[in-house]
Amino acid sequence: MTLVPAFLRPETPVRLRFWAFAVVTVAVALLAATSLIMSRVQRQVGVIGTAAAPQAANAADLYFALSDMDAQVARMVLIGDADALSGSKLDALGGYRERSLQVDAALQRSLTTATGLADRAIVLDLLNGLAVYRQWVWQALTAQTRAPADTLGYFTQATNVLHLDLLPAALRLREASETSLDRAYAAKSSTQVWGVVLAIVLGAGLIMLLIWLQVWLARRFRRVLNPALSAATVLVVALVLGVVAVLTAQGQRLGAARDDSLTPYLALSRARATSYDAAADTSRYLISANLALYRQDFTRKSDSLTKGGAPGLAAAPEVVPRWLAYQRDHERIVALAEAGRTQEAVGVLTGIRRGDAAFDFSFYDAAVDEIATARRQAFEVSMRDTERLLTGWTVIPAVLLGLVILLVPLGVRRRLGEYR
Repeated sequence: MTLVPAFLRPETPVRLRFWAFAVVTVAVALLAATSLIMSRVQRQVGVIGTAAAPQAANAADLYFALSDMDAQVARMVLIGDADALSGSKLDALGGYRERSLQVDAALQRSLTTATGLADRAIVLDLLNGLAVYRQWVWQALTAQTRAPADTLGYFTQATNVLHLDLLPAALRLREASETSLDRAYAAKSSTQVWGVVLAIVLGAGLIMLLIWLQVWLARRFRRVLNPALSAATVLVVALVLGVVAVLTAQGQRLGAARDDSLTPYLALSRARATSYDAAADTSRYLISANLALYRQDFTRKSDSLTKGGAPGLAAAPEVVPRWLAYQRDHERIVALAEAGRTQEAVGVLTGIRRGDAAFDFSFYDAAVDEIATARRQAFEVSMRDTERLLTGWTVIPAVLLGLVILLVPLGVRRRLGEYR
C-alpha cells in the first residue's frame, strides 16, 4: 500500500481533477477580487464626482459670495442717496441680492450634504450669523435716509460680523470640505493600488496554473494544444491587462482633473473672494473717513493676490495685469481722499469708464470668472469620461472569468474520459 496521496501520483485522474479544481478556485478568487475592486472604485469615483468635489466647490463659492455681499453693501453705503450715482447704487443692490440668493442656496446645499455633526454645526452658525449680518445691513441702509450719522456705525457692525463670524465659519467649512475631498481621493487611490496588485498577483497565478496544466496534459497525454485551456488563458490575460489598464487610466484622469482643473478652480474661487474683499476695503476706506486700517488691509490682500500667497492668482497669472490696473485705481482713490477730494474719489471708485475702479474691477473679474468656469467645466467633463471608462467593469470580470470556469472542465473532460 502506497503512502503517496492519490493527487500526487501522475497515473491517477485524481491529480487532474485536483489541478482543474485549483485553476477554478483561483479563477473564482480573481473574479471576486476584480468585481469587488471595480465596484468599489466606481462607487468612490461617484463619491468624488457627486459629493466630495461639489461640496468643496460649494464651500468655496459660499466664501466668495459672502465676500462679495459685503463689497456690494459697502458700495451702497458709500453712494448713499446721491442722484448722480443712482445707477451704480441699483447695480450694487442687484449684486447684493444675487449674492444673497447664492449664499442661501449654498448654505442649503451644505446643510443637506453635511455628513458630520461638526459640519452641520458650522452651517447652523453661518445661518444664525447671516441673519444678524442682514439685520445690521438693513439698519445701515435705512439710516442713510433717517439718521445718516448712524450709517457708519451700523455698517461697521455688519462688516465686523462678516469678518469676525461669517468668513471664519465659511473658511472652516471650506477647509472641512477640502479635507473630505482629500480623503475621498486617498481612499480611491488605495483601492486602485490594491486592485492592480490583486489583479496582477491572482491573474499571474491563474495564468501560470493554466499554462502548467496545459504543459502537464501535453506531456502526459501527448496533446500539443488544448483549445479550451488556451482560450481560457487568453481570456485571463485579456482580463488582467484590461483591469490594470482601466484602473491606471482612471487614476491618471482623476489625478489630472484634480491638478489641472479642480484645484485651480478652488484656488481661483479663493482669489476672487480675496479680491472682492480687497475692493470693498477701497469703499470702506472712504466710508470710514480715511481709516488707515482699510488701506493696510487692501495692501495685504493685494500682495497676497500678486505675490504668490495662499489666495493668490497663481492659477491664472494672465489676469494679474488686470488686477494691478485696479490696484492703481485704488491708489489714485486713496490719494484723492487724502487730498480732501472725497467726492472726486467716489466718482473714480464708482465710474464705469476705462480707468475708473468699477470698470477695471469688472474687467478683471470677468477674466477670472471665465477661467474659473472653464476649469470647473473641464473637471466635470473629466469626471464623466472617467465614469464612462469604468462602465461595465463590474460585469466584464464575471463574463470573462465565467467563461474561464466553464472552459476548464471542458478542457480536461476528454482526458478524464480516457480513464474510464
